Amino acid sequence: MRVFIAGGTGALGRHAVPALVAAGHEVTALARTPDKAATLERQGARPVRVSLFDRAGLAEAFEGHDAVINLATAIPSMSRFMSTKALRANHRVRAEGSAAVAAAALDAGAARFVQESVSMLYRDGGDRWLDEDAPVDHYPLTRGNFAAEASAHHFAETGGGAAVVLRLGWFYGPGASHSEQLFAQARHHVAVVLGRLGGYVSSIHLADAATAVVAALAAPGGTYNVVDDEPLTKRAYADALARAAGAAPWVRGPGRLAYAFGDRLTSLTRSLRVRNARFRTATGWAPRYPSAREGWLAAAHTLLP
Repeated sequence: MRVFIAGGTGALGRHAVPALVAAGHEVTALARTPDKAATLERQGARPVRVSLFDRAGLAEAFEGHDAVINLATAIPSMSRFMSTKALRANHRVRAEGSAAVAAAALDAGAARFVQESVSMLYRDGGDRWLDEDAPVDHYPLTRGNFAAEASAHHFAETGGGAAVVLRLGWFYGPGASHSEQLFAQARHHVAVVLGRLGGYVSSIHLADAATAVVAALAAPGGTYNVVDDEPLTKRAYADALARAAGAAPWVRGPGRLAYAFGDRLTSLTRSLRVRNARFRTATGWAPRYPSAREGWLAAAHTLLP
């Protein structure tokens, strides 16, 4: 297929572009700087410079492509995660950017649209398994994600073809700035745990998220969870990270104190034991790393000095 990616130079895009090329697809990707354009060319993709918010310019760039994939985000680093300005920028990319990309895909006659979303939309489920029909929660940080999902649904409902929404787990691995920061802290014997130790984390290695993007090109239209086979408790996740970093945790925190930050950390403090069965059944996709135990050990080879 001829595939256009918005967000092809981001944390997930850096893995998805070479995965798509390796699968035999002809890939075009949005690039905002010469350096990013050069990276895309080295990966076998054709770079195009156009604004994420320019519907007409995007539609022109999408002409002749079979599918459009929107992976564009502006998620702030851990040090700026509480910044209102940084979160506002991410919301604009999620809401206005996704709307422009989906509308341009319609204008260009693309047959398929794939939109990145997150599994942190679900309500706290305790130790219960959560599938795509589980109740979601509308708190401030989710507004951009729901707007992006709505744009994908609009694409399908107005005759644009199949729309696939991927509700991805918490990224980890090389290229995810927050996970690299967590790994660095683990190397200094600090285990960051947000919420109850017995709560669950549904994560996904970036390499596995990338192969899911490839699989989405053949999936029936719909919404799918893309997470590890085995979500870990927050204690087990911290222990897996510590093992990969080769440093036993001396400090665990802030734990339940993180609830004091309210909606700012809701996406990270709740317990989410998310199931990926629907996507596996629909596409045959399976994560290379069944859980963060195996995934963090693999990532350590790249992250260790």
